[in-house]
Amino acid sequence: MTRISIADPDVGAAEIDRVADVMEEGPIADGPAVRDFESEFADYCGADEAVATSNGTTALHAALVAAGIEPGDRVLTTPFTFIASANSIRLAGAEPVFADIDPVTYNLDPAAVEERLRADADVDAILAVHLYGLPAPMSELADLAETHDVTLIEDAAQAHGATIDDRHVGTFGDAATFSFYPTKNMTTAEGGMVTTNDGELADRVRSFINHGRTQEGGTSYAHARVGHNFRMTSIAAAIGSVQLEKLPDYVEARRRNAERLTAAVEDVPAIDPPVEPEGYRHSYHQYTVRCEDRSALEAHLDDAGVDTAVYYPTPVHEQPPYSDLEGSYPHAERASEEVLSLPVHPQLEDSEVDRIVEALEVFEQ
Repeated sequence: MTRISIADPDVGAAEIDRVADVMEEGPIADGPAVRDFESEFADYCGADEAVATSNGTTALHAALVAAGIEPGDRVLTTPFTFIASANSIRLAGAEPVFADIDPVTYNLDPAAVEERLRADADVDAILAVHLYGLPAPMSELADLAETHDVTLIEDAAQAHGATIDDRHVGTFGDAATFSFYPTKNMTTAEGGMVTTNDGELADRVRSFINHGRTQEGGTSYAHARVGHNFRMTSIAAAIGSVQLEKLPDYVEARRRNAERLTAAVEDVPAIDPPVEPEGYRHSYHQYTVRCEDRSALEAHLDDAGVDTAVYYPTPVHEQPPYSDLEGSYPHAERASEEVLSLPVHPQLEDSEVDRIVEALEVFEQ
């Protein structure tokens, strides 16, 4: 029996041809292909500006620095996310501050965020994560950011194509970041992107990812600040331009697969499917269910030849680099014990979805 994989990146002839064109025409580092991809991605999101980077983590790091986050600052974020969210805060010299999640959406709970902001007047920014492809409650978080005069940044690494009231993520905060790792909804092999409607912030990102370089003085060897080499290659951008053309179809395929999986578990009391609040459009980077006896569901699906994964088994505040921070976040802690992600990617055959559905329908805890 062929196993059904949790992820299966789709990179084919069109991407290879586009890369070959770049390699023949050059430049292969940070050339016109990158500028084209940035423009295309900004247009897709509905953002004024987009700046490509080497990966999603460098995009986060650059966005935080460009937004004015500096050593001694405090950035509020979720403890239930990939550790890069918190690592980027530390890499910018700031300290992460956590607020608990909504146990239904797994995203930041606005009530918990407000409580933390009222208790901690030293918070300088909110980093909202659109976990699994479901947008965080951006209207509520934007109101809180305005009330408390803090910066709002979106970590949209998992949410390409997700929307709230037909508005794409990546356009709600002062800046937003995306990842193009191979398992994401689209890929550049490795890569990231910062989107923003603030032209000056975009220019600071461009400088920071290119050694702090500026064009002032008419030379490319004028440097206004300390920076990194976080640039995207033209080869990665060429892949990204093709993948972006495919992204709408990818998201629709993920949503169709998710709809079938949700229908399968509606009558299975032991499994709670993911939710999609009214007005929200989930892009299903992951299809994540909840089960009190997760190990039993894992074993059951494994016997059926279905790969699964746990995102994430340990909340960030319990990871060694952050275990010295005070605070308990019970909803995040419980979620880490109960969530399980199932295959939902666009490469799934109908017969493979059938197999997952059949396995789910007969699960008994």
